[in-house]
Amino acid sequence: MIRIAVLYPDLLGTYGDGGNAQVLECRARWRGLEVAVAQVLAGDEVPDADLYLLGGGEDGPQARAADLLQRDRGLHRAVDRGATVFAVCAGYQILGHHFISSDGSATPGLGLLDVETVRTDERRAVGEVLAEVVARGWTAVPTLTGFENHGGRTRLGAGVEPLAHVEYGVGNGEDATEGAVAGNVVATYLHGPVLARNPGLADALLERVVGSPLAPLNDERIALLRDDRLALRP
Repeated sequence: MIRIAVLYPDLLGTYGDGGNAQVLECRARWRGLEVAVAQVLAGDEVPDADLYLLGGGEDGPQARAADLLQRDRGLHRAVDRGATVFAVCAGYQILGHHFISSDGSATPGLGLLDVETVRTDERRAVGEVLAEVVARGWTAVPTLTGFENHGGRTRLGAGVEPLAHVEYGVGNGEDATEGAVAGNVVATYLHGPVLARNPGLADALLERVVGSPLAPLNDERIALLRDDRLALRP
């Protein structure tokens, strides 16, 4: 049984990132694997699970989610025991040391990733992204495509490596990287939902959980959409 916990979809569900759980559930079930998906609402205790998902959200809900998760400490315990975490946009920023709230102040994050998010004078990052996966252990994942919408810029510390290198778009910001990886904690700025647009990444996350390669699926129709997005290459 693969246990997936979607954390605070009532706070971190602005950009349809809840679809990532549906993608994971379907791709697991199509292979005959049993899956249980729990929607963990704000204020609920973080349960034991194999894979935790955090999505995007606006500044206020993001700060509240960070505070609740810090108080609960369930996600910290899950990372300590080796569970996999996949975070998108606001969820990504929450995992770092701090991020910037709507009033311009630094809000403490969970410290589960060695990153910090700051505000700069650059324009908001909005639009399509193409990025080549470079993180060790993840390079079999094909080119990532997705849609970004964020004002912050995320700086990576020595304790993480970038998930990908940006070909088109902004990603983390000034260093042309996208996302971050540390052990089983993976984060990205990409929406779409990102796992619907990148089934290879979804399968890589599932393989982390089950501990073995998965049988291939027929992704011919998804490949047609990906070909359209990959045409954005400069």
